[in-house]
Amino acid sequence: MKNSLDSRTRRVLAAALALMFVFAGAPAGSFDAHAQSRRRPETLPQKKNQRPGEQKPEGEKVEEVPKDVINVPQDAEVVKVVTNLVNIETVVIHKKSKQIVSGLKQANFAIFEDGVQQQITNFATPEAKLNVAVVIEYSRLAQGIASAGAGGMDDGRAELIAPAALFMQDAVQRGDYISVIAYDMRPTPLTDFTNDPRRVNEVITLLVRNRPAFRETNLFDALKLTLVGGRADSVVLEDSKEEKADYTGLVSVEGRRRAVFLISTGIDTFSKINYDQARKIAQNAGIPIYIIGTGNLFYKRYSDQIEAVDTLTGSPGRLTLIQAQNTLNTFAKETGGAYFPVTFPGELRATLASINALMRSQYSLGYNPGERRDGKQHKIVVKVDINGDGVYDEKEFDVQHRKYYNAPKA
Repeated sequence: MKNSLDSRTRRVLAAALALMFVFAGAPAGSFDAHAQSRRRPETLPQKKNQRPGEQKPEGEKVEEVPKDVINVPQDAEVVKVVTNLVNIETVVIHKKSKQIVSGLKQANFAIFEDGVQQQITNFATPEAKLNVAVVIEYSRLAQGIASAGAGGMDDGRAELIAPAALFMQDAVQRGDYISVIAYDMRPTPLTDFTNDPRRVNEVITLLVRNRPAFRETNLFDALKLTLVGGRADSVVLEDSKEEKADYTGLVSVEGRRRAVFLISTGIDTFSKINYDQARKIAQNAGIPIYIIGTGNLFYKRYSDQIEAVDTLTGSPGRLTLIQAQNTLNTFAKETGGAYFPVTFPGELRATLASINALMRSQYSLGYNPGERRDGKQHKIVVKVDINGDGVYDEKEFDVQHRKYYNAPKA
């Protein structure tokens, strides 16, 4: 076992070093760098990506059900049962040791909505594979902040691309499906869900060979497209003849457990939706958002030198950077995910290991809220009874999960 781990570690480190070698030959980015047009790398002919859910992996038990329609195949007909399910991805962590608790069963959990216990109607253990939407802030602003934080000695793209590259390579090796969306002025899907290592390498090549084209960075629009869908640019690596395409969002993906992996400064310049709207979308999706915060080295080096508010040239002030960190922390906490503000490259491997462990330790719970149509926000609390003695272990264990359910209006 030790030899296999050492070999795998060497492969990942080699990939990271290769990526940084490419960056080393590129000029360092700056706030005033000229934008270059996006170019697509040459790709070999290949089959269209297999979407998750088209073929259920052998031996995989799928119990989590989306909130819209359940299709139950029978001999000569399909019975459609309309449901109203609140999905809750849950991770149990020992408060003192920070160890993740595994091996729990449905009987170990209890769900409360506004203090009233609910019946758990759906339960799935963490063995199921993942569908992960990787969302990358690929803007001139993020690149400039990262480069300035490194004293202008490094290409700022490294801070944006390296976490995504290492995460994606690890995910496809584990059999997970990933999609990739890069955003600046608007979110652009780079690849649909895939578990093909070659497609992952094409995404990394596309990001490395190009430079961010716009300074604007619309985080809220990117989260909306990722979670609930909308109309956006066609998938870059599909070479579609259509300029635009409609997307259904991660909430509609059936079968496997779902998560969002976001790499962002947390700054939003002028999205079409505001913070409150994006926050409600994230709360309602029931999908945990795991975040690597960028730009932290810049903030720590220059927070006592920059202006309190944004300058006339558009450089972010202290309040903008603090608000951005709070935004990312809120998205992570309220969806049951986690926020990691990475400062130095040496922290990246340990951070990715923590995110991988949390993602793959999610218990999928669900309950039916009934036909409530009050349009109000309802607080969700998940409690755990580790040893089954009838007493909830709130003092000893932390249960990480989504915090709210916003009921629809009549």
